[in-house]
Amino acid sequence: MANKTPQSAQQTHLAVLIDADNAPAAIVEGLFEEIAKYGIASVKRIYGDWTLPNLGSWKKVLLDHSIQPIQQFAYTKGKNATDSSLIIDAMDLLYTRRFDGFCLVSSDSDFTRLAARLREEGLTVYGFGEEKTPSPFVSACDKFIYTEILRADAKEHDKQTPDSADDAHPEPAKQPSQRKNQKAPVEFIGKVIDDIDDEDGWVQLGALGSNITKLRPAFDARLYGFKKLSDLIRANPQRFELQTKAVSSTGGEALYVRNRKAAR
Repeated sequence: MANKTPQSAQQTHLAVLIDADNAPAAIVEGLFEEIAKYGIASVKRIYGDWTLPNLGSWKKVLLDHSIQPIQQFAYTKGKNATDSSLIIDAMDLLYTRRFDGFCLVSSDSDFTRLAARLREEGLTVYGFGEEKTPSPFVSACDKFIYTEILRADAKEHDKQTPDSADDAHPEPAKQPSQRKNQKAPVEFIGKVIDDIDDEDGWVQLGALGSNITKLRPAFDARLYGFKKLSDLIRANPQRFELQTKAVSSTGGEALYVRNRKAAR
């Protein structure tokens, strides 16, 4: 199944599965705002050992967001039973054939094979994890969103809940003011344009975004200090040209982009 666009989000049903041991509660506001761009969170489950104190920050927000906690005892020290429980539930949900995609919220590479298996069934997989997430898990998803971005988008929420950081993560999460925007990969974007442009060098912006995500699931304009891909393009007028053009198939208009060199 192809990636869903925001226009088709109302018909897209998603299963949201959260690994509480590897996701801080401070992302919850930004997480579900982000998921709403891609579809309806029909199922929202979170996995962990709720008898332990380190998940206290999650307990405070479960009811507000209608997230179902799934209890999983740690039967053996050093073995992560939570991962197994989440994977088993994911497969059970897969075979109901009621979902168009899955949102896997974790920075744990153990879910790499799960993401790949769900995609083999034609479902879209959205991954959510910290920037330290191993690249195999990132690449196994159709799209991967770093949770540091979500924390930045939910800055006001973080201020209101200063104790919301998950005690299971001794490493302090980067605060919005501390994050440094990465350098935008303009050369990579230019190469993608060259690969898919028409005879005049133009590419519809939506098609460009889809192809970039296929090649780099973790690509996100917000990583480079821009709200949208179009803003990133506009910020590099010496490299790209942006123009609104008519779409013959729909009769409407859309943004098109081409490399500046193609305009010569």
